[in-house]
Amino acid sequence: MDKFLKKALSPPFKEWIIETRRVLHAHPEPSFKEYKTQAILAEVLEELDVPFKKGLAKTGLLAALTPDHGPCVALRADMDALPMEERTGLEFSSKNPGFMHACGHDGHMAMLLGAIRLLKDEELCGGGVKFIFQPGEEGGGGAKTMIEEGVLEGVSMIFGGHIDRHFPPGKIACDKGLICAYTDPFTVEIIGQGGHAARPHETVDCIVVASLIVMEIQTLVSREIDPTYPTVVTVGEIHGGNAHNCIAERTVLKGTVRTTNEKIRATILKGLERLVHATGHLHGAKTEFLWHPGYPPVINDPTGTAIAHRAASAIVGEENVVHQRYPSLGGEDFAFYLEKVPGCFVRFGAQKKGLEGVPAHSPYFDFDESILPIGAAFLAKVAIEALKELKGMGKNGSRV
Repeated sequence: MDKFLKKALSPPFKEWIIETRRVLHAHPEPSFKEYKTQAILAEVLEELDVPFKKGLAKTGLLAALTPDHGPCVALRADMDALPMEERTGLEFSSKNPGFMHACGHDGHMAMLLGAIRLLKDEELCGGGVKFIFQPGEEGGGGAKTMIEEGVLEGVSMIFGGHIDRHFPPGKIACDKGLICAYTDPFTVEIIGQGGHAARPHETVDCIVVASLIVMEIQTLVSREIDPTYPTVVTVGEIHGGNAHNCIAERTVLKGTVRTTNEKIRATILKGLERLVHATGHLHGAKTEFLWHPGYPPVINDPTGTAIAHRAASAIVGEENVVHQRYPSLGGEDFAFYLEKVPGCFVRFGAQKKGLEGVPAHSPYFDFDESILPIGAAFLAKVAIEALKELKGMGKNGSRV
């Protein structure tokens, strides 16, 4: 058994990492407002006697184990929660009404703290490791801000991972190439002519126009996109009207486009704009279409993926290193790091018995905590394996 896994599976370590996750779970906070989370992380880092900086991207932290010179590897965990009321009934449920760790970020932070605990007394192959605790992953693009504030200075490779309920505990999914999609939010505004519900002929009903747009959007993917390219267009919000007996004057739609190919992405966005304006014109409504460039795709580097595969095999066994098979249409701002330095983003199997059908971003979401020591051991192992690789390649980094 790998030494990191052996230590991580010891009863004292398991008890500590599970309790750490539960404390973090109980204090979920929105993007860039993770102040309590930051304080909890800082307290643990102080107990571990590991140097760190606070306040990056407002609430982020950067810890480091590094000598004066040598190659440097980074490991990253995200910190923010989602704006929803928790309904899990867990003893350690959210103490912050209206917010919940429904995507596993509490587990990611606990794993990274566990990796620090495993590595703090290790010989780091003459190199160093940075530990990035990043705010604002859930749509805030915190990775980009952290990069702008210098967290990748001197870093030659980066690794991270995400808890995944599609795989059972003990499995780690590791794939090279594109594994997560482009994510592009869009907004549609429809301006009609409001009036009395009993006299629709005197109005331009923007809710009817909005409904037609929602239905027509479905044809973009089904009839204009090559079906061999995974593509999704979802309308997640619709707001219009304020009385049952009035025809609304204004309606707003908000949604997201998920694609895995730059050409397909451009086709969908152009098609959306065309469809919105044409439908509005057909029914005499004014329309406005805005799209907001989102996250780039996560593209795992071949060398980084090979290192991650090697580390995963050492921790869970070659037979338990699996593949996604297809790219996820979920977004992940880890992509911004991979645009700057090579690396790999993996998936940690964490399916909880009885919750197999409960997705992430659900008020009932939870995961199997047995993955926490496994994830910590993997992160520690992949850091060491990457430092060995970088030392062999002659690449140097610098400390924080």
